[in-house]
Amino acid sequence: MSRKTLRILLLGLAAAVSIAIAVGLIVLALTPAPQEAPPAPPPPPVEKPVAPPAPPVSDARRAIEEKIAAVPEVARFFDRLKLALPGEYEKAVDALARGETTDNPDLWLSEAVKSLRQSRGTMGAKADAPALSNVFSRQFAVLDALSARDPKLCVDFLYGGASEAIFSFAAENRALVSDLAIAGLDAIVDGEQKKIARGAPNEADFQILEKALTDRGLGKPEIEALLDGKTPDPPLPDAQMCAAGKTYLQTLATLPEETRLRIYALAVELMARS
Repeated sequence: MSRKTLRILLLGLAAAVSIAIAVGLIVLALTPAPQEAPPAPPPPPVEKPVAPPAPPVSDARRAIEEKIAAVPEVARFFDRLKLALPGEYEKAVDALARGETTDNPDLWLSEAVKSLRQSRGTMGAKADAPALSNVFSRQFAVLDALSARDPKLCVDFLYGGASEAIFSFAAENRALVSDLAIAGLDAIVDGEQKKIARGAPNEADFQILEKALTDRGLGKPEIEALLDGKTPDPPLPDAQMCAAGKTYLQTLATLPEETRLRIYALAVELMARS
């Protein structure tokens, strides 16, 4: 596999991990861990009760929509989805009503985002510059908030790691998660309207990116860790690696528009196909 190809794959993976972690961590944060119970003696044989009939789907939908409405950060996304893509909204809520998902609006947000990404996510790559750029601006907002709390959490987020501390952070920052989910939705809607076709980033684009990162003070170990997936030996301190990740996203935002949008578009497309 060429270095160029590896870079492209890593860019797509990084985008996918960022969104998946940002949307999904609150689910794990709010789902209690299973507790082991002591073994119980076998119960005496009894007649198996007949299960009550399942409630009508309309009742299940109503219950889900009421619970979504009670969580403003989650409701923001579903309200936007209903307005922009009513068919996707109906499909998402129907799936939740018919499924056996945990009674957790945060999980429902994650499931709706996943479904939307799989069905229409590639259209986000065809959005115009503001809508496409906003996806990565929201990713930076999550990374920046994590870095302010703890550089180690920032690095965990960069590499798709998970910890109780990240779970706690995500549960306390639902607005960031919702903003990221809505940015992805807006890019999809815009892409379906604009249908802007872009070529894949080329070697010249990556040379421009490397030079920009170098000009911003990143060294070879940091650049190779970010673009080529190499683990520095010895590992870089968390604060340094976190700062490098922030610089990476900030630098992407300053590249010439054609180069920047080709990289953004490919990352979004690969994320949708993952």
